Parts: sequence; C-alpha cells; structure tokens
Amino acid sequence: MLHELEKAIGHSFRDISLLENALAHSSYANERWHNSLRSNERLEFLGDSILGMMVADHLYRNFPDRPEGELTRMRADMVCEQSLALIANRIGLGTYLLLGHGEERFGGRSRNSILADAVESVIAACYLDGGYAAALKFVSTFVLVDIPVVKFHNTDYKTALQEKIQQKKNQTLSYHLVGEEGPDHDKRFRVEVCLNGVSIGTGSGTSKKRAEQDAARAALEGL
Repeated sequence: MLHELEKAIGHSFRDISLLENALAHSSYANERWHNSLRSNERLEFLGDSILGMMVADHLYRNFPDRPEGELTRMRADMVCEQSLALIANRIGLGTYLLLGHGEERFGGRSRNSILADAVESVIAACYLDGGYAAALKFVSTFVLVDIPVVKFHNTDYKTALQEKIQQKKNQTLSYHLVGEEGPDHDKRFRVEVCLNGVSIGTGSGTSKKRAEQDAARAALEGL
C-alpha cells in the first residue's frame, strides 16, 4: 500500500518504518500504543525546521533584491498550514494517515492542520532515510514550485508585530503558553504575548505556533 505513496512522494524508503511513523497521528499512537512518543510529532518538529531552512535558503539565493521582511513573509506563505495541506492533497496523503477512532470520526483525513503536520513529518522521514538530498527533492518538487512573489496569502503576524515594536528602543516581546483544552483529536492551545512583561494579546490555535500567530494578530489589532 505504501508503495504508491512512495511513488507520489518521489522517494523509495530503505527504512519503511520511517514513513509509517510519519503517518501516525497522536490519536492513533495513544489508542494503539498508549505512547504519544510513537506518533509523528517528533518528525513534525524536525521537518518543520528542515522545511523552513530549505525555503529560506532558496529565497535568499533567488531573490537578492528582496528585503528581510519580505523574504520572511514569502517563506511564511509557502510553509503555512493551507499551503502544506494543498501539497498533502496533491499526493493523496490523507488516505494513508493512521488515525484514532475519534479523529477518524471527526474527519481528520481532511483536516488541514493534520495534513500540514503530516507533510512536515514526511519531509523529516525523507531526510532521515535519504539525507539532505532526499528531503530537498521533496521540497523542490512540491514547495518551491509556487513562490508568492507578488501577493501573499498568509500573513506572518509575529514578524509584523516584531517589526512594529522595534520602531522603539528597548522593547521586548515574549510568548507564553497559558492553556490547553480539548481531546487529543482536537487539541487547542492558548498563548499570551507580552510586551515588556505586559500582556498585549491572546490567541488560540491547533498548535503552539498557530496560537502564537493568532496572539500576535490580536496584539497588532490592539496597538
């Protein structure tokens, strides 16, 4: 079954267990093994960094006339949840996901957050199995083909907020996780952003990163 996915990805795994791990959502790992460490979350962590670095490297080399802030927004658009979910749909990744009963029942195979996380996990699996070249092949094939050089679909609110507060000296931003709620298949995080230790916005999301973006958005609207 995974042979078809390997063809869609463009990488033949020497260690197929890495690809299997990349498909295992936390709801499945908790139900089947009672061990969240066997889910794809660790791979997602690694894949997020690999993807960000490869996209940043490509933009730096190919857009020498763009300032740092614009490059940051371009990268944010390319690696956002919506963009990664579109890639997942293109390769049919949702079909292969290993989900718990609850997540299956609530439509997890088409949930953008789950699909985006799985793409990052697959990138990490390719990297661990075939090295930098294997991961770059995936990123080049599916991510670097649609670069938003004019209109951005995604706003990097954290960067926008940072740029705004840097207009004054001695300003310090910090983000703090203030709560988690919901079952494993629909977990939501709440984050507070502080300026010089004073709260200026709160936000929520299906991951800490997305909650931080939402908090930054709220802060910008309030400033």
